[in-house]
Amino acid sequence: MCDHCGCSTPRSGHHHHHGHDHDHAHDHHHEHDDEHRVIALHQNLMAANDRLAERNRGYFMGRGMAVLNLVSSPGSGKTALLERTLQDLAGEWRMGTIVGDLATDNDAQRLRKSGAPAVQITTGTVCHLDAHMIQHALEDLNAPDLQVLFIENVGNLVCPANFDLGEDLRVVVTSVTEGEDKPLKYPSIFQNAHIVLLNKMDIAEAVGFDRKTALANLQAAAPGARILEVSARTGSGMNAWYDVLRALAKK
Repeated sequence: MCDHCGCSTPRSGHHHHHGHDHDHAHDHHHEHDDEHRVIALHQNLMAANDRLAERNRGYFMGRGMAVLNLVSSPGSGKTALLERTLQDLAGEWRMGTIVGDLATDNDAQRLRKSGAPAVQITTGTVCHLDAHMIQHALEDLNAPDLQVLFIENVGNLVCPANFDLGEDLRVVVTSVTEGEDKPLKYPSIFQNAHIVLLNKMDIAEAVGFDRKTALANLQAAAPGARILEVSARTGSGMNAWYDVLRALAKK
């Protein structure tokens, strides 16, 4: 889980029992026992998260709210993409955002300029959002009548892959500046994607982006995902993204 990318395990307040009580007088037991403890803790955390995610899902469904979880590496243009989306579709739905970052609330401030409510979750050292954080952020957002909720996850291509937040769609944002092999290096985040937005297409030529290779890699890593080529800056391709939102919001 988060051990892979160095973020600390969230202190969830749950007491953990690891199922066997042998005497640990001998050193050779310690390593074995610690390994069991880590695996059991990981399983407990994921099970607790999944339960809360289902609760979130019920909350969203009960209010007819379409929810999207946007994941990416830092600098892919998630916030710019959301800014443009919130501005362009302001007349269509009541929208809001929950933004996760290790530090600062700069992104939430940027998104509020569109007029849509935005709540920042500052995670400290934790490199993903979890279902429990979303539950609390919904209380802070205090907007039960939203029709579309965007969750801008922490910029990281490893940790968020494991955590269901209760969303309808998981959207991976990647950009032409990140190179063509990101999907091969971080397959699990792409495997779970419903939509892949390939952003910054307006500068693809300038950065020597190999579109054919990138699309082949994306299709291999995310066979079930729909791939859309967009530019949040120029607006190119954004209508296809908006059509995805319209289809989701109608459900």
